[in-house]
Amino acid sequence: MCCFYIYWNTFSTQPHQNPRIVLQPNVETRQKQLAAWCSLALSYCRHHKLYTLDVMEAQESPVFNNKKIERKLSMEAIQVVFEELRKKGNLDWLDKNKSRCLVMWRRPEEWGKLIYQWVSKNGMVNSVFTLYELSNGDDTEGEEFHGLEEWMLLRSLQALQTDGKAEIITMDDGKGVKFF
Repeated sequence: MCCFYIYWNTFSTQPHQNPRIVLQPNVETRQKQLAAWCSLALSYCRHHKLYTLDVMEAQESPVFNNKKIERKLSMEAIQVVFEELRKKGNLDWLDKNKSRCLVMWRRPEEWGKLIYQWVSKNGMVNSVFTLYELSNGDDTEGEEFHGLEEWMLLRSLQALQTDGKAEIITMDDGKGVKFF
């Protein structure tokens, strides 16, 4: 049984009990604990549509700092959680010092699938879009991918390109994409 209970905010569904805010030494317990931290961090980033994080700032965020009980996760433990997210494909480091990272609460392939479903549903296969139109255009208002940061949009389109469903093209005013 996992003795890791957290209640930081609305992102946790676990009961409020006396939390242990240290990484557990038992391998099985630690894996469950890391899975819970990873899930919480991704849920928080998804809710706030965060795609980049500064590790120092993360320690002060509600994900890793419970001000109600005056406890927070150590920087070392946060690095372990982030490394676990990296192994799962949900995080890429932006620098060698591992002080800033890209967070992928949805992987590029998943974003690509959502985008392609929208394109197909709206009869826009064989159409060309600018990156701006896809992520910020009026037609995509209300779609989950609306407001998607360009780096993630490009990775998503690259995944679709690999699957033969799209081609990233260079246009006069930047990049675009044609869907097949």
